[in-house]
Amino acid sequence: MNWMILILAGLLEVGWAVGLKYTEGFSRLWPSLGVALAIAASMFLLAIAMRTLPVSTAYAVWTGIGIAGTAIFGVVMLGESMGVVKLLSLGLIVAGIAGLKFTG
Repeated sequence: MNWMILILAGLLEVGWAVGLKYTEGFSRLWPSLGVALAIAASMFLLAIAMRTLPVSTAYAVWTGIGIAGTAIFGVVMLGESMGVVKLLSLGLIVAGIAGLKFTG
C-alpha cells in the first residue's frame, strides 16, 4: 500500500511541477493555489509512505517519478523536443526507479 501512496505522491509532484508553468511566477491566483495544494498533498503522502519505506528509496523514487513524469508531460502535452540523449536519460531514470523499487 505504501508503494501506491508513494506513486500517487510522485504523480502529484508532476502536477505541481507542471503547474508552476501556469502560475506565471505566482502572479495568477488559481494556478498558484493549485500548485500549493499539490505540493502539500505530495509532501504529506511522501511522509506517509516513509513510515515504512526506507527514506533513501522513497525520496529517490518520488523525485524520479517527478523528473521523468514532468519531462514526459512536457514532450507529449507541451510539444517540447525529445532527442535520443533525452530519451536515453529518461530511460536511465526509469531504470533507476525500478531498481530501487525492487531492491528497497
